Amino acid sequence: MRFEVNEKCVSCLACVRVCPTQAIAVDGQTVRIVDEACVRAGACVPACPHDAIDVVGDLGRALALARTGEAVLMLSFEATVYFYPDAPEQVVNAAYASGFRAVQRGVIGDELVAAAYLAVFADPNWGTMIRSTDPVVVETIRRHYPELVGYLAPVKTPVAAEAEYLRALYGPGTPLVYAGLHVGGSGDHVDAVVTFDELTKLFRASGVEVAEQPLHFARIPEVSQRHLSAPGGLPRRVLEQERHTSRRFLKVRGLEALESIARAVVTDGLDLGFVDLLATDGSLDHPMLGPPERIYWRRRVAEEATPPRSAVPVVDQAVQVDLRVAHEYLGNGHAPTEGELERVIEEIGRAPDGARWDCGACGYGTCLEFAGAFLRGRATLRQCPPYQERRAEEAQREVAVDALTGLATFRVLRSRIGQEVARSGRSGEPFGVLFIDVDRFKELNDRHGHEAGNAVLAAIGRALKQVIRKTDVAARYGGDEFVVVLFRTDAEGAKRVGEVVRESMERVGLELGHAAGAVTVSIGTAAYDPRFPAHEDVLEAADRALYRAKALGGNRVEGTDWFEMAGNSF
Repeated sequence: MRFEVNEKCVSCLACVRVCPTQAIAVDGQTVRIVDEACVRAGACVPACPHDAIDVVGDLGRALALARTGEAVLMLSFEATVYFYPDAPEQVVNAAYASGFRAVQRGVIGDELVAAAYLAVFADPNWGTMIRSTDPVVVETIRRHYPELVGYLAPVKTPVAAEAEYLRALYGPGTPLVYAGLHVGGSGDHVDAVVTFDELTKLFRASGVEVAEQPLHFARIPEVSQRHLSAPGGLPRRVLEQERHTSRRFLKVRGLEALESIARAVVTDGLDLGFVDLLATDGSLDHPMLGPPERIYWRRRVAEEATPPRSAVPVVDQAVQVDLRVAHEYLGNGHAPTEGELERVIEEIGRAPDGARWDCGACGYGTCLEFAGAFLRGRATLRQCPPYQERRAEEAQREVAVDALTGLATFRVLRSRIGQEVARSGRSGEPFGVLFIDVDRFKELNDRHGHEAGNAVLAAIGRALKQVIRKTDVAARYGGDEFVVVLFRTDAEGAKRVGEVVRESMERVGLELGHAAGAVTVSIGTAAYDPRFPAHEDVLEAADRALYRAKALGGNRVEGTDWFEMAGNSF
């Protein structure tokens, strides 16, 4: 059985947030389930608000096996609730009518496993032992917690035990079809696995409707009474003892507890006794069986359909089954090192206080969990909002800052001039503008090469930032032209700053090894004063003054007063 993402997926990441083994891979808008990491916990199915996850079993193969008349159906305990209000007798009759040779209802597997656990508990020397009846727990430990593999109870799961029993009873080649919810690892022991929904489709493909079946068994039914076990495979006696002996029996629910169990047993060396660990709060709490708020209703339905206990064993003692198992670790590749995880964290960036963001917006609980998924190829940086925000800020800075000179771009310049005009109108204070052009820059490029020209432009950018105030803005207008906006500066102040800039540019050429006078600039100045009307843009006015400075031989500062800008209107 496998879980697949269908075309309804909108990459909302709800499945990522609930997957206990990080088996969801995200690449942009593409979401997929990594089959080798999936333990079939089923939490992703009800968590998806878009019905975008399909659970796909071996329906075609199961139907073919049923039609041979030789297959045995292993119907899990939860079928009673799933098919309600149809009676268990009707479901069994539908299976017979569809061609199945026999129908087992999960009791035999539980009884076999319960007997095996009683034998294990009879040994007074057992220490920490983790319950191994839940296939999801077993698969999670085998794949992700190698340090706990040795603590799993050496007993097969009920599905594996029942499959072995049935082949010993009916013959080694007997086809087995399992229908149920606890499918983790079940496919290794049977010939086909189907969901309850697929079992319904199998019935209908055989022309059988469950609701139309008689309310009494059409054949003598297989075992349905329990003797030793409770649903799930533990001895009923042990569960009753568990309520009174907490020191040796630790009841735990949820796969998230595995981290703390591993720490307690492996790192701290604690003896936890028998760890009654299940992925959910019992088989009727499985996420694929219905919403959690209906758990008590499901329990009531199951209780009313459960027959009285048998006073004698229900398993044929003549059928010999070896229930012992040595669990093996199923490693799924290279585990990320601390250094690798830290490099991903640094790539994401940290919060202002230096801590990891751990915002959970990517679908993972912490940045470390996301980093591990990223290194395993199951996540991309595109799903990390802090990373995306940082990249957006960097992109914005790239748009705002000229790469060669480190000065603002023309786009920022126009925005700043507009802001200064508005501020000046509110405060009544002027601001100045310098329009700067490098003299004979084309000749310098032709004589020394473009690299030398770029070095001059970069040096001019550095020099401008040194001579202006932090409140002023220097921008590269384009090519070898620059503009400086001077905060709270009138026309005379702009001319004075222009002279300082002109002199500093002469030093730039000398510092780069050029002859005296090889690198000079011409500067046009203007000032915006809200007290006087003007028909000309302040930048255009400074540009006009610049052309006058160039016409007068360059390496000089020329200004434009407001009498000129106003069009001689005074």
